[in-house]
Amino acid sequence: MGTESTTPPPRRSRIAAVIDRPFVLGFLAVAGGLTAIALGGALVSLSGVLVSLGVALFVALALEPLVRWLERHRMSRGLAMAVVFAAFAVVMAALVSIVVPVAVTQIVEFAGAVPGYLTSMQDADWFKNLVSATGQGDLYSSVLGNLRSWLANPNNIFALGGGALAVGTGVVNGVSTTLIVIVLTLYFIAALESMKRGFVSLAPAHSRARLRRITDQIADSVGGYVSGMAILAACNAVLTFILLSILGVPFAPLLAVLALFVTMIPMIGSVVFWIIASLVSLLSIGWVGFVFVGVYFAYMQVEAYVMCPRVMSKAVSVPGILVLIGAMVGGTLLGLLGALVAVPVTASLLMILNEVWIPKQDAKLEAPVEQ
Repeated sequence: MGTESTTPPPRRSRIAAVIDRPFVLGFLAVAGGLTAIALGGALVSLSGVLVSLGVALFVALALEPLVRWLERHRMSRGLAMAVVFAAFAVVMAALVSIVVPVAVTQIVEFAGAVPGYLTSMQDADWFKNLVSATGQGDLYSSVLGNLRSWLANPNNIFALGGGALAVGTGVVNGVSTTLIVIVLTLYFIAALESMKRGFVSLAPAHSRARLRRITDQIADSVGGYVSGMAILAACNAVLTFILLSILGVPFAPLLAVLALFVTMIPMIGSVVFWIIASLVSLLSIGWVGFVFVGVYFAYMQVEAYVMCPRVMSKAVSVPGILVLIGAMVGGTLLGLLGALVAVPVTASLLMILNEVWIPKQDAKLEAPVEQ
């Protein structure tokens, strides 16, 4: 008696069945493409909302260590959150009410003073020596004259921002976005622990303890990094204001505000601000500006080798090359905000890679059997 084969007859795959019906294949391809385009358009439309949510979440993670510190000092979590958020709201209100008017006023004053600075530079001995050495006096005079005439027209200054209406709209949108971020931050601080528990509950029961540990590590590292960068940026702003005020630079408040934001960019922020502030100092007060150049350069060394390691000791370390790559990618996608959040996002990805992916690869001791 012969043995009958128990192997089931080959069945046509779904892909072959679809290929046999080209109209169905074309319809599915078009429907998939339209769906992808619609989702992309929705993400673009929601980009402002997503950015506000991201900023609020990062601020909440930065304030969370303060809440925990107050809890350790025998304060209930509700009261600790109220105290921390009230302090944060006061600081933000002070920044909006004091910094913004001063910055706008000084921007207008700086734009009006630049033509005079160009004239002073043209009359300086070093510029005359440069002209005599290169023999391009007519070219330099033409370029500086055109630049002086262009800056003397206020309409050109507004044109840089898209016009007076665009500038006013941008200020209004900035204030409203700040208020929205403050409100979202309050909700995130209150719901941070419940958000963590809800996220962990989505994983299988046997993986929840590990996922909870990774989530806490990421939250702590992101919070430590954001709060540390805020402290270093505040130190930069205070030093800039005091030093420039002593030297007599007329735009010390404006440059201090610029330092508060630019120096939060990892690795290159302080260097970029040093170049900008040095140029303004040299143009406004002449050779005395080299005092700022030298003092701030020395401060950058102290910040890099003393202050930063102490303030950022609890944050996850990220290789320098990844910091630069992350800052460039984040800056390209989201501008200044992307550059600011590049390091904590990169640190989180590295942590997931080290805690999840690499252990799985290490557990694969034998090659899979080919069939």
